[in-house]
Formats: sequence, C-alpha cells, structure tokens
Amino acid sequence: MAHNKLILIADDEAGIHESLRMYLQRDGYDTYSVFRGSDVMEAFTRLRPDLVILDIMMPGRSGTQVCADIRAVSMTPVIMLTAKGEEVDRLLGFALGADDYIVKPFSPREVVSRIQVIFRRMNMLESAPEKSDLTVGNTQVNLARYEVRVAGEAIVMSPKEVEILHLMAAHLGQVFTREQLLDSIWGFDFDGDNRVVDTSVKRIRKKLPPESSLQLKSVYGVGYKLEAAENA
Repeated sequence: MAHNKLILIADDEAGIHESLRMYLQRDGYDTYSVFRGSDVMEAFTRLRPDLVILDIMMPGRSGTQVCADIRAVSMTPVIMLTAKGEEVDRLLGFALGADDYIVKPFSPREVVSRIQVIFRRMNMLESAPEKSDLTVGNTQVNLARYEVRVAGEAIVMSPKEVEILHLMAAHLGQVFTREQLLDSIWGFDFDGDNRVVDTSVKRIRKKLPPESSLQLKSVYGVGYKLEAAENA
C-alpha cells in the first residue's frame, strides 16, 4: 500500500508550521515538525522524510549547517526558508545542496507548488530513457540512485550536482549555456542570476578527483561542456 510522502518542517516559528501543515495535509502529504536546528538530524535519521523544509535561522544549529549535514548522508530534497533576501544567502543555500530557496513572507500555496515541482521533476528524471547508469571510463553517474562513483568510490554530491553531471554526461562534448542548465536542471523561473550554475560547476570540479575520466571544462563566453579524458 502506497504511503503519503512525509515532509519534515524545521522552523522556529509556530505559525509557519501551522500554515504549512494545513496546506500540505490538504494536498495529501504527511508532516512532522521540528523547532530547533539541533534537533533536525535526529528526526531526519529516524523518520527518513521525502523532503525537508528548512529555515536558515534556527536556534541550536543554523539551517545552512543542517543542510550540509543532510547532504553528507542523503540526497533528500531540501527547500530553504529565510527572512533574508540577499543574493549571497541564496547562493550559499544552493552551494550547500538546497533544491529550492523561498524568502519569507511567502504563501503556503507557493511552497506546496514548489514541492510538487521538485517531486514531479524527480519522477520525470528517474523515468527518462537516459536515466540508466551512464559510465564513462572509470566514472559512473546513476540518476535513479543519485550516485556518482569514480573507480568504484562514491563521491558525495547534491541532487542538483548529480543532475548537472548526468545531463552533461549524456551529451558529452555538447556546450551548455548557463541559461540552458538553469532551464534543464532547476525547471522553474529562477528568481536570481545565473551564478548558481557557476557555483554548482565549481563544486562538481572540486569533488571529481583528478583520476576521474570525466573533465568539466569552461567554454569562454558561452558556458560549460563535459568531456571524456584521453585515457578514458
């Protein structure tokens, strides 16, 4: 029997929990509330939620720290909430592996819509014909499991980083503009500039070890492309 998807809500404002819980349960989701950042990982490990709504400013441990904790062990989607609107906070959230970013005050209906977009996109990616293991030399990118392995060793990447790498690995040598990557990977109108792509690419480069048979290259004035190493 299928179970409702579970959404873990982590925020220190009771009103946020009440409004989100009402809208999410109306749309068929189960919810669980945590009010302190220091309590999130215990609940996350115990409950294994399908998605986390995570406030940046929380007592005990910040949302950015918790997002990093989650990404160290899981590819579970994360939506960041914050009262701050500065671009640096937005970029930091994405750099840490967040899937989306919503600035307070917000409409609970908007949050539900963003959650639906994330789940719909995950389903589309996992059911796409090219979702099977992509292997180039010693490097594997598996979108169904959101795994990247180099010479058999797992490389921890955020969902967006895996999706970028998979897309480009499926089209080796093709140059992607930042706008193309935003449209293909984020799948909604991004309220900000395209530096989030540059940030993600930098993190992929840092995480891929030198011995990887995949090389992520910049094409000056255009964008990025993925190539197989000569010894692949």
